[in-house]
Amino acid sequence: MKPLNYAVLKYFTTVPDACIQDVMEALKDEYGDFKAFQQDQLISACMTAEANGLLEESRFELDNNNELRVYFRAHEEGAATINKYIIN
Repeated sequence: MKPLNYAVLKYFTTVPDACIQDVMEALKDEYGDFKAFQQDQLISACMTAEANGLLEESRFELDNNNELRVYFRAHEEGAATINKYIIN
């Protein structure tokens, strides 16, 4: 099993874009018991990846509870870097 942050980054190479709720849904079976598997921790991980040029914000929307959802995507260069260093 790869570290949680690696799994998050790798997930973004498999989808056009995703919000934190999408990431949590996709990874909950494998990582749901991890202490760091919390929305604020995963938002921080994505923002760090964005600051490091691996991800970029792709869109925003309000959910049914009027909470903002920020979607991220791995652009071509970011996905190539992620896939170069994180194998499966």
